[in-house]
Amino acid sequence: MREQYFIPFLLLFIILFTATGVGNGSTFRSIAVIFDKEQAGPVLGWTSAIAAYGAFIIPQVFGEQIKATTPEYALYGFAIFYFVCLLLNWWFYTRKNAYIQNP
Repeated sequence: MREQYFIPFLLLFIILFTATGVGNGSTFRSIAVIFDKEQAGPVLGWTSAIAAYGAFIIPQVFGEQIKATTPEYALYGFAIFYFVCLLLNWWFYTRKNAYIQNP
């Protein structure tokens, strides 16, 4: 019975990892476009540090929510966070009248 869910599971994880890679690459590429040469290096370092912290905090949150038997709250929270990030990026960098136009 559980075997029927393997293909959708696999496809969703392939989509998830592809989207994560595209998002990661576009974030670091955008830094070089948005900031001048003197600022780009420190911003890249700071962004890398925050990204590394995410690799720690996300499993922690999932672990706590699994212990509380409510892992769906973590998923909803992360989905809301990523949607807000998407809106902020659109507002500041890709909308028609944005101050900095990021291609």
